[in-house]
Amino acid sequence: MKEITVDELFTIKEPVIIDIRSPIEFKDGAIPGAINIPIFSDEERQEIGTIYKQQGQAAAKWRAMELVSPKIPELMRTIKAYHTSGSELVIHCWRGGMRSKAVITFLEFSGIYAWRLIGGYKAYRHYILEQLPTMLPNKAIVLHGLTGVGKTEVLKQLKKKGYPILDLEEMAGHRGSIFGTIGLSEGHNQKTFDSLLFKGLQEIQGSEYFLVEAESKRIGKAVQSEELMNSKFKGTNIYIHTPLEQRVTHLVSEYVIPYEREPWYYEKISLGIEKVLKRVKDAEIKKILIEALKERNYRVMIQVLLESYYDPRYDHARQEYQEEFFDIFADNPIDAAQKIAAKLEELARKPVSKALKL
Repeated sequence: MKEITVDELFTIKEPVIIDIRSPIEFKDGAIPGAINIPIFSDEERQEIGTIYKQQGQAAAKWRAMELVSPKIPELMRTIKAYHTSGSELVIHCWRGGMRSKAVITFLEFSGIYAWRLIGGYKAYRHYILEQLPTMLPNKAIVLHGLTGVGKTEVLKQLKKKGYPILDLEEMAGHRGSIFGTIGLSEGHNQKTFDSLLFKGLQEIQGSEYFLVEAESKRIGKAVQSEELMNSKFKGTNIYIHTPLEQRVTHLVSEYVIPYEREPWYYEKISLGIEKVLKRVKDAEIKKILIEALKERNYRVMIQVLLESYYDPRYDHARQEYQEEFFDIFADNPIDAAQKIAAKLEELARKPVSKALKL
């Protein structure tokens, strides 16, 4: 039986990672890019676990065999369909135990040879948590700006230009406002965030710096590490300034127009506004927000939120950052990305004490 460690897994050029855990295990956390081909459903896994506790290992193994036996031909066909020329199959379960060993054995009988990941997902999770603090580039370039300046879009534009970026909102599956998960999933848990961060850091290995948004420590369900936050607090700061009208237009085009006709949209925005209203002390502002929401006048609602809620809070948050701020005045995210690229080139030409080692 061919076996591979987590460390060795990342040396394979084209791994096809097959995660044979149950759907609920896969949803809780998975290796990015892994394909879930479960040998047991959630209910079957629970049944086997109950038998193990009540009747012991032998009875649980027997029931597992009864459940999986009829599935073997289809399971093999499904896995084989992902095995393309030049790729390497890697099979894993939770701890690299009976499930992955059984599937590898069946595959070998079918003439398909695959690697078994030693320690399974548990070993992968332990490995990335150990590696993450050591993977951060030396310097952070932190993008600041009031809600609506399009910091995420700026990062994407800079990535297209070849700059090393970490999109933490995408990794968390959440945006830092009432728009939260609109257009995204329900938000990623900590395991998924850590996995995507590890993958993102792998992609920029060798860079002396990375570009990142000035997010608060918690983004949706995920929390950034102390090492990442400290790197950001000590980084070089770029503050993007964009006119209020453009910020409102950007938010409307990104979070309202594509989704406002969806049946879930009004309720989701209403829940977000409900949370904001608990923190707003001005009775008149509350009244305007409630009325705008009721009339589905999202443009007015967004403008009031920006001026009366998000902008004052943002100015307070920037005080945590220790280093100098460079101001960028831009009409839109594309304009901002071009000006930031020019600023980075300018900083790179300065003496070593000030330079960003590009």
